Amino acid sequence: MDFTDKQAIYLQIADYFCERILKKQWAEGEKIPSIRDTAVQLEVNPNTVFRTYNFLQDKGIIFNKRGIGYFVSDDGFQKTMAFKKESFVHEELPKVFQTMDMLKMGTHDLERHYDIYKKKTA
Repeated sequence: MDFTDKQAIYLQIADYFCERILKKQWAEGEKIPSIRDTAVQLEVNPNTVFRTYNFLQDKGIIFNKRGIGYFVSDDGFQKTMAFKKESFVHEELPKVFQTMDMLKMGTHDLERHYDIYKKKTA
C-alpha cells in the first residue's frame, strides 16, 4: 500500500478496510487480519494499525471478540456505506464543486462524464 502525506496513515488504512468491505471482499461477520498481520503486510507500526482498528470500532464497522480477533460487524456494510457517504459529501464533494465552478461546468457536464465512466467500468 502506498501512503500519501495528505492524510494520517491510520485513516488511509481505514479507507483501505472500508473499500474492502464495500467491495464485499470482507463479508459481515467475517474475521479480518490481526493487528500484527496487518502491520507486517502494510509495513507499518502495529500501534498505527491499532489506532485504525479503534477508529473503525468506534464507528461500529468492526468489533473485537476478546482473545479471538476482530470481525466485520453484522451491519458493517451499512455503517461503512454511511460513513463513506458522509465523508465524501463533507470532504470531497466541496472540492469537486469548487473545481466545477472554476471551470464553468454544470451538473449536466458531471452527469455526462459519469455516464462515460460507468460505461468504461461496466
